[in-house]
Amino acid sequence: MGHTEPSDNFISAQAGAAEAPLFVLSFRHRDELASAVSLAGWHAIAARRADNAEQRFLASSAMMAVVDARGAFDDGLAAVRSLADAVEINAASLLVLVSRTDVDRLDELFAAGATHYLASPFKDQELLQTLRFAERHAVRLAGGLRAIERRREIDVDGVLAWQANFQTGRATVSEALRRRLGIASRDIGMFALLDRLKNRDRRAGRMAIRRIFGDGRPTAFTHMLADSGNGEERVAQHLRLDRARGLLFGTIERLDHDSAALARGGRDALTGLRDAAAARRWIEVRLGGGKFYVLLFHITRFEMINAAFGRDTGDALLQSIARQIGPLVSELGGKRSIVARTAGAEFIIGIEGAVEPERVVLLAEQLAAQVERPQLTGAHLIALSSRVGIIENHGDDESVSDLLRRASAALAEAKVSADGRVLMVSHEKHENAARDQALQADLRGALDRDEIDILFQPQVSIATGKVVGVEALARWRHPEHGELGATTLFAVAEQSDYLQALSAHIQQRATRLAANWPKTLANLRMSVNVTAGDIGLKDFAANFLAMVDASGFPRRRLTVEITESGLIRDLAPAATLLADLRAGGCRVAIDDFGTGYSSLAYLKALPLDYLKIDSKLAQDITGSTRDRIVVRGVIDMARALGLAVIAEGVETEEQLTLLAREGCNYYQGFLCSEAVTTSGLERLVAEWAVN
Repeated sequence: MGHTEPSDNFISAQAGAAEAPLFVLSFRHRDELASAVSLAGWHAIAARRADNAEQRFLASSAMMAVVDARGAFDDGLAAVRSLADAVEINAASLLVLVSRTDVDRLDELFAAGATHYLASPFKDQELLQTLRFAERHAVRLAGGLRAIERRREIDVDGVLAWQANFQTGRATVSEALRRRLGIASRDIGMFALLDRLKNRDRRAGRMAIRRIFGDGRPTAFTHMLADSGNGEERVAQHLRLDRARGLLFGTIERLDHDSAALARGGRDALTGLRDAAAARRWIEVRLGGGKFYVLLFHITRFEMINAAFGRDTGDALLQSIARQIGPLVSELGGKRSIVARTAGAEFIIGIEGAVEPERVVLLAEQLAAQVERPQLTGAHLIALSSRVGIIENHGDDESVSDLLRRASAALAEAKVSADGRVLMVSHEKHENAARDQALQADLRGALDRDEIDILFQPQVSIATGKVVGVEALARWRHPEHGELGATTLFAVAEQSDYLQALSAHIQQRATRLAANWPKTLANLRMSVNVTAGDIGLKDFAANFLAMVDASGFPRRRLTVEITESGLIRDLAPAATLLADLRAGGCRVAIDDFGTGYSSLAYLKALPLDYLKIDSKLAQDITGSTRDRIVVRGVIDMARALGLAVIAEGVETEEQLTLLAREGCNYYQGFLCSEAVTTSGLERLVAEWAVN
C-alpha cells in the first residue's frame, strides 16, 4: 500500500499520544497559552523571558516554537530573530501570535524567520488548527513527506514504502518495494523486513524502531538496500508512528553518496555551496559509520550589515565568505568533507575521518580569523565577527535531527560564551546539559505530581544547646534521578522560568506541614525563603501573610529569609517588603550573608532581626588569622546593630567553639543534623532535650 498524507486527526493523535514537546515563549500570557496547548495534547515547555531562547528551544527537542508577540511586537520580533537559525537548521516551524493591530507588520516577522502566524482574537480551536498546520510543515521539512515527493522522481514505478500493524506484527509493502525486493507477496512480517538487512543495518533499524516507540517522534536510519537483480545502494529509511491506529510507516529515500552524484544538485543559489538538504544527507550517510565532526559557523549580527549597506552588499559578503572557507575545510577534511550554507549567514561544515579534536578546533579558529579580517565589498570595508559550535559524532544511536540539534546547541552556547568564539561541546558536557534541560521540562509536572518534599534542618542555640528552630528546605523526589537538593532545584526553576511558582509552592507546603507539627515541636520557630522574584510581585507581603494565616501556622513563629544575592538590584522594594512582613508579626533575616558585594548597605537599609552567615564564611573561622578577623568583624557588627547571628554549615566542634567565642547566637549544619522529616525532627528534639 502506498503512503498517504496524514490527516489532521493523525497529527493531533500523534502529538497527544507521544506528548510531543512544544516550545512556547510568551511575554504576557505564558501560563494561559501553555495550558491551552497542553490541553490540545502537546507538552508545553514555556518561558516568559527571551533570555537564552535559542538554547532553551534546542534543549526542548521541539519541532515547533510559538512566540506570543501579542502586546509585545518588538520583543516578539527580536525573539523570532534569535530563534530563526535554529528553527531553519533543525527543520522546525515557528508560529507567531500577533495582535490584530500588528498584522500590517507581518512582513517583518516572515523576513526574520517566522513560518506561520495567527492574529488575535482567536479561539482555542483556531490555535489548535494553526498548530496542526505548523506541525505538518515541520514534518515535511524533516523529510517524512518531502522525501516521498522526491521519491517519485527516482522510482518511476511508484513509492518505496511499507506500513505495519505493530499489534499483529504484519507489514504491507508497496508494489514498487515488492518488485525491488523480489518477493512474491506484499504481505510480510514486520521483522522479516529487518531480517533482509545486513547485520549492522539490522541493528540500526531495531534501534530506530525502539527510538520511535520511545518518544513517538519521526526518525530515520540508513542501510544498504538490495534489489532482485542482486544490486544494492545506500538509502535512508524514514519512520513515523501513528499510535492511534496502531500503525508504523516506513518510507525509503535514495541517497547520492558518491562525489559525482553530489555534484549534480543540492546547491545554494547564492553562494554555490551545498544546501541544507545536502548537508543533512551527508550526515545521514555517515551515521553509524566512522568518526566525523559537525561545525556550525555563524556570522554574528549579519542582519545589521544588510540594514546598513543593503542586501546586495550582504549577498556579496556571503559569496566572498563562501570562497574563503571552502579551501580551508578541504585542506583538513579532503574531498569527503562538506561545506553548506544552511540559514542566512550560517554555514554547516562536515569533517570526516580520524582527525584529532584539536585540529578541528584549530580549523574553526582559522575560519573565524579569516572571516573577521576586514572584508572589502565594493566601496565598503566591513568588519565581521563570528561564532563556531562543534560536536563530534560518537557512533551513538542518533538521528540526523538529534545530531543537528546538538550542533545547534553548541553554537547557541558559543554565542553567549565569554571564553572565546569557538566552542566544542564534549559528549559528557552535552549529556549533563541535556539532563539539566530535561529537568527544566519536568519541573512543572513535578509541582503537579507533588514530587517536591519539604525537610527541616534544625537550628541550635549555642548558649543552651537546645533546638530552637528549623529552616524549611526543599527536596525533589525525581522518578529518574532520585533526590535532588535545593541548589539544583532552584537553579532549574530559575532557568525554566518557574522560580516564583516553585517558591510559592514551598512556602505554602512548609507552613501547612509546620502547622500540623506535634505538641513536642510547638515552640520551634521556622524559617522560609523568599526569592528576588517574590520581592517584585504586587501585594506579595499581604498575600504571603494571608497564606500563612490560612495554613494555621502562627506568624510570630515564622522567619522570612531573603538571600543576599537576591537583593543586589532590589534593595528599596526589599526594604518595604521586609518592613511589611515585620509589621505583620514575622521576623526577617538575610540569608547567605557574606556572598555579595553590598553587605554593609543591606545592614544599613533593611529592617532585620537575624543575620545568617554563609557556610563558607562560617567555616573560615578555623582558617588563618585574617579569616577569623573577618568573621569576628561580621559578628560584632551584627550584634552592635541588635541582630542575632546564625551560622550556617557548621560541621566540626572546632568551628562551633570558635563561633561561640566570637559571640554567635545560633548554628545549623551537619554537626547537629542534616535536614530531616517531621518525624525525624521530633526524635532529634527529644534526644537533644535529654542531652
